[in-house]
Amino acid sequence: MLIQLLGTGSPRPSLRRMSSGYLVKVGDDVILFDHGPGAYHRLMEAGYAATDPTHLFFSHLHYDHCLDYVRLVLTRWDHGAGRVPELKVFGPPPLVRMTQQIISREGVFAPDIVARTRHKLSLDIYRARGGALPRPWPKPELTEIRSTAVIRGKHWTVTTVSTIHVQPYLQCYAYRLDCDAGSFVYSGDSGPSRRVRELATRCDVLVHMCAYESGTELSAAHAKTTAGHRELAKLAQQARVRTLVLSHFNDRMDAPGVRERIIGEMTAAYHGNLIWGEDLMVIPFTGRARASAKRRHR
Repeated sequence: MLIQLLGTGSPRPSLRRMSSGYLVKVGDDVILFDHGPGAYHRLMEAGYAATDPTHLFFSHLHYDHCLDYVRLVLTRWDHGAGRVPELKVFGPPPLVRMTQQIISREGVFAPDIVARTRHKLSLDIYRARGGALPRPWPKPELTEIRSTAVIRGKHWTVTTVSTIHVQPYLQCYAYRLDCDAGSFVYSGDSGPSRRVRELATRCDVLVHMCAYESGTELSAAHAKTTAGHRELAKLAQQARVRTLVLSHFNDRMDAPGVRERIIGEMTAAYHGNLIWGEDLMVIPFTGRARASAKRRHR
């Protein structure tokens, strides 16, 4: 099992931190959790092609968690040349409607897809890549899921719970992936949540948003629907999380001295392994409770 952070930032554009995106590799399966702006670029930097991911889970459909979905689906279809399985995509409603608006025959990219399936130049390139005519339309396998859904892969299981964020406008989920090597939990965007705490109980790695310093929240609603550092440390300690990875930072979190102070305050309350997430950071698994982080260079 291998975990790689593709994007650890917020919706604010940044050259240091792309928006939300995470990769978990279990056996031959390359599983993505969210795919926000810049996550596709990080995917390439990590050494993966669009044809490599097998599954994609969306925590919710804020654009900073799904904007590079368009690029992934179209590039996979174009360069896969009909020779790779369709991407299996899971997420809350309206996942199906959103995808149809992108790639259906009345969708935003329909003129592009029509050209690539009919023009001789495009068909010549398609055949050169190993494709056989007639060229099929892109058709990812879509599954809209509800809270408590369980998805079973070859050697892994993903469990879903609803989290507190921007309901009722968007449904928001957290996920737990369990396999023989260990367990990975991704909070999505969530405030201090009993459901996330229960989902993450005794997990090997919890990747959780840490969007701001506790005490600087904009309002009571802000504090309820996103996580500050002190509340997150308490949650991870109560859940007995072995390794806590902080992510989804705003700009302030990278200011000089802020990181050091937050780590100090969090380690006073949380006694597991604490990792300050960075884009392209890898957490390899060699067995339960033996996670370590390093920067992956290519």
